[in-house]
Amino acid sequence: MAKSSLVWLLLSALYIASTANSASTTRSSPGAANFIKVSCAATAYPAVCVQSLSLYASSIKQSPRQLIQTALAVSLDRAQSTKTFVYKLTKFKGIKPREKAAIKDCFEVIDDTVDRLVDSVKELKNMGSSKGQDYQWHISNVQTWMSAALTDENTCVDGFSGKALDGRIKNSIKARFDHVERVTSNALALINKFGY
Repeated sequence: MAKSSLVWLLLSALYIASTANSASTTRSSPGAANFIKVSCAATAYPAVCVQSLSLYASSIKQSPRQLIQTALAVSLDRAQSTKTFVYKLTKFKGIKPREKAAIKDCFEVIDDTVDRLVDSVKELKNMGSSKGQDYQWHISNVQTWMSAALTDENTCVDGFSGKALDGRIKNSIKARFDHVERVTSNALALINKFGY
């Protein structure tokens, strides 16, 4: 699982980098930008949605499928970045034992979130042109895994409850987890809107 997760993460990162490069060199049409804006209106965090997907307007065009794949790739990229950040925190010296335990729990949570998002990316790729019950089965799997990823993200910050754990580390982790939660929530809302 770890090896295949790494492969999918690398592929997602390459996809995001290539679409960002093409987005910066190719002007997107007003239709693509409007499509993203209108689609993002159905999400819980429309401003975050538009901001995170507008870079890729030239590759999204007006394709719901491409929009959803890009939203999920962005979510996975942000989760992987957060995982790397939290992993580095586990190596800091001089952290209180309770804080260190909370950070370790957060690492396990974000690791699980990354796995669920990787599974979701794979599922969307595997469904191809499925129809009927097979199609619904794939979509149901993605929705389940992404919903579980959202639940995981809320669990991390709970480990920092109490005044003793308030501080820069908690705030830094919370800000990153909040962003991952927002882009993941938006990706799930887009999947629900379009039914893929």
